[in-house]
Amino acid sequence: MSNNGSKSKEYLFVDGYNIINSWEKLRSLSEIDLEVARNELIDIMVEYQYYTKIKVIVVFDAHMVKGSSGRKEIIKDIEVVYTKEDETADQYIEKTLDDIGRVKKVRVATSDWMEQQVVLGRGGTRISARELEVEIENQKKLINKKNKRKNQINDLIIGRLDEKIIKKLENWGKEQE
Repeated sequence: MSNNGSKSKEYLFVDGYNIINSWEKLRSLSEIDLEVARNELIDIMVEYQYYTKIKVIVVFDAHMVKGSSGRKEIIKDIEVVYTKEDETADQYIEKTLDDIGRVKKVRVATSDWMEQQVVLGRGGTRISARELEVEIENQKKLINKKNKRKNQINDLIIGRLDEKIIKKLENWGKEQE
């Protein structure tokens, strides 16, 4: 786990390939280019972590990759794990859940029924791929609604300013860049 993750009150482990194969958009992308689908999932989860403040760890199976020693990297502030040869994402998540213990709130996003049972037995909670997709869609709608309201308030304020002040503000904004 990375240091900033240890400060988190909540973790979300994402079984990367399970989610890619469960979400229509990502599954279609993966049929064209698996790396593009992985990067799209990572981007979605980066945004999710930013808005929810939940520490996200995306785990990809590399257990079929001969000689893979596994690796972890931080991509745009989320932890991305590629398991080692003969280690599945499920096994990595189970082992890490044991290490974290029951001190933290942990959710695991997977539609793998067996994995869901193991997660529950180890004190975590599960969220299906579909539930996560809906949660992310709702989060985006909420953000768009907040941004729309903020823009309406800004329009009201700017509507009350005279032309000279608006020009000064625009010039000041350009100087700050």
